[in-house]
Amino acid sequence: MQQLTDATFPDQTRTGTVLVEFWAQWCGPCHMLTPVLEEIDRERDDLTVVKINADENTATARDYQVMSLPTMLLFRDGVPIRQIVGARPKSRLLAELDDALSA
Repeated sequence: MQQLTDATFPDQTRTGTVLVEFWAQWCGPCHMLTPVLEEIDRERDDLTVVKINADENTATARDYQVMSLPTMLLFRDGVPIRQIVGARPKSRLLAELDDALSA
């Protein structure tokens, strides 16, 4: 998965459908979520999955009011359409993503 920074975030979320995970090195649930997100990224052609370290990129985390980790934001053409807070099993995460994308 591609790692974003405050500088690259706007360009990488501007077009298409992008799921961004806000994470930190100290966050255990974030590490548990990584293999799930990597699998989703490989399996879904309609979705790009990326990560941004919230501790190292505080401006973006602040701009999107990320208060807990992991937080995932689903963007469609630069607009956040769903926020998901906390780790989830793959099936539940996919259900939430599909629900947001069908709206």
